[in-house]
Amino acid sequence: MKILYLDCFSGLSGDMTIGALIDAGGDFSHLEKELKKLQIDDEYELKVSKVVKNGITSTKFDVVLGNEQVHTHAHENEEHTHDHDHKHEHAHGHTNDHDHTHMHEHAHSHTHDHDHTHTHDHRAYREIIQLIGQAGYSEKVETMALNMFKKIGEAEGKIHGVPLADVHFHEVGAVDSIIDIVGVAILIEQLGVDEIRSAPVPTGSGHIHIDHGVFPVPAPATLEILRGVPLAKSELKSELTTPTGAAIAAVLAAEYGTFPAMKVTSIGYGAGTKNFPNHPNVLRVMIGE
Repeated sequence: MKILYLDCFSGLSGDMTIGALIDAGGDFSHLEKELKKLQIDDEYELKVSKVVKNGITSTKFDVVLGNEQVHTHAHENEEHTHDHDHKHEHAHGHTNDHDHTHMHEHAHSHTHDHDHTHTHDHRAYREIIQLIGQAGYSEKVETMALNMFKKIGEAEGKIHGVPLADVHFHEVGAVDSIIDIVGVAILIEQLGVDEIRSAPVPTGSGHIHIDHGVFPVPAPATLEILRGVPLAKSELKSELTTPTGAAIAAVLAAEYGTFPAMKVTSIGYGAGTKNFPNHPNVLRVMIGE
């Protein structure tokens, strides 16, 4: 049996997980080809690079939206500008004159220097489900991806007191989250993994600024997603685990604990965006029999 162990001593996010899986032998060209099945490849570009985090060479995975830097959009005469440099997902119950659930991009900033209307800034939960369902993935990939999206959606709905169908997301609707979640499922299948296990998940500490004000870490949605998952104490004043990362650990891991007895055949390091003085911000994965 092939086991994948998520050694998430610095937390985890979608991009860290993909970086680590590629570093452990995942096929980047296969990933690119499979993601094209979603038919949204005109909206993003994938970048993979090697970076050194506190002495550890690791793989950094990025989803670049268009070739733009700052993105402002107007919605119902209300302008928002998002220029956060951290990935963060939030949702609200949302009532419109039209029966339509919106999801907002929140993790990336970019500017349109062209004139056309960018129709995919808002993607509803049901649209994402449809997008994945129509792509023609194997049952394994489709099930993993849909379960992760559902986990995030239900957590957001519970926090904000709205049913799943009415949940209005920021990051989950963004292209990078679709890529992160579907991409993780594609690589896990490609690597032939039979079972995933995870270390207890550190969420970080301190406070973060989100749309609704200043919240303690972990943010409410992240904590809700991790309900029932063993958490690890961390003194780092930062948000170490994003909602996407939390969903990966909560949905895919069969059990949590210390490193399992196995013969390690491959190791991968996926780089996070932040840097810490005495702590490598990487996710380590180990695959073995």
